[in-house]
Amino acid sequence: MKIDELITARFVALENFLDERQRRLYAAVEAKVLGHGGLKRVHEATGVARGSILMGMKELEQGLQVLEGEARRIRRAGAGRKKLTDHEPGLINALERLVEPVTRGDPESSLRWTCKSLMQLSRELTTHGYKVSHVTVGTLLKGLGYSLQGNRKTLEGGSHPDRNAQFSFINEKAEAALSAGQPVISVDTKKKELVGQYKNAGKTWCPKGQPEAVKVHDFIDKELGRANPYGVYDIGANSAWVSVGTDNDTASFAVATIRRWWYAMGKSIYPNAKELLITADGGGSNGSRVRLWKMELQRLAEELAIPIRVCHFPPGTSKWNKIEHRLFSYISLNWRGQPLISHEVIVNLIAATTTRNGLKVQAKVDSDSYPKGVKVSDEEFESIRLTREEFHGEWNYIISPAMT
Repeated sequence: MKIDELITARFVALENFLDERQRRLYAAVEAKVLGHGGLKRVHEATGVARGSILMGMKELEQGLQVLEGEARRIRRAGAGRKKLTDHEPGLINALERLVEPVTRGDPESSLRWTCKSLMQLSRELTTHGYKVSHVTVGTLLKGLGYSLQGNRKTLEGGSHPDRNAQFSFINEKAEAALSAGQPVISVDTKKKELVGQYKNAGKTWCPKGQPEAVKVHDFIDKELGRANPYGVYDIGANSAWVSVGTDNDTASFAVATIRRWWYAMGKSIYPNAKELLITADGGGSNGSRVRLWKMELQRLAEELAIPIRVCHFPPGTSKWNKIEHRLFSYISLNWRGQPLISHEVIVNLIAATTTRNGLKVQAKVDSDSYPKGVKVSDEEFESIRLTREEFHGEWNYIISPAMT
């Protein structure tokens, strides 16, 4: 085997174990051993640059000078390819102006109303005289502390000064009722759902390559319409009733659902109930200002022959309502990725919802009519046996039957 071939074989065998400095020193040793013309032959045999071999030979002549306590350098200080930001000192500032929030960035930026992808940022920087690839843009953004992030729901709007006090009030009343064995329910309307072969968020197991086919456009089916799931969650019994309405989500529908829960579930659990405590949001069909809600509760109190106490959550705090995270979240998990093709399918999926803590759910379609725009006159409203609490009576009140 020729000497050049031996040099190549040795270099190939060692290459993966050598760093940049070690490679040039090895090449320099081979070149010195060969003597005249050795630099060229080693360069051709190993591919190591002539300049690197010369530097290695110089280092061999001078000897490696390593200061005590200083880490060895592979390259001399300042060697290597210069960073792009060294050549383009204004690049970082230009990039930050493009990606900063509008409140801090340039409101006249050409990317004000566009998606700031890496390719888009790269093109925009090029128009400003900075030649930079989208890969480099990504590296620079990471160095600046940026990352891809979605929106996060944390802003609740204006916070009422008595928000925490109302939470404490609700908790106090609920704990007292539960300790006394009285029913405490959390009520609300779940998001309205299109009924039909429509996409439902989430994924479910299917044969590979055979996803469930759904409609491209979410135009409402006039025959099937929408489903209005209104839920009643029994906090003490960890059970729930859901009425799947086919008409409007009104106060009459809300109270009708509470009535259905009572006769289907509540009455047998609380045969000696002396009061029903309802916790509800401040808006919607069960809103604190809805007259029809109070009128319907008056009728229900007369029918059940027990007072009904209502505590509303402060504005902007609906997510704290227990029904949201103890019932509705699990329903969404249970039917994820499954088209809600009919009201019956919706009912079955809701009723099949369970948790490790033993949640039990019953559901039924409510096909009754609940017209919008039902007005409660002043005279009718005055007939309601309404007793407001001293603390925020608009949120906390009791509706009593006539015989009490």
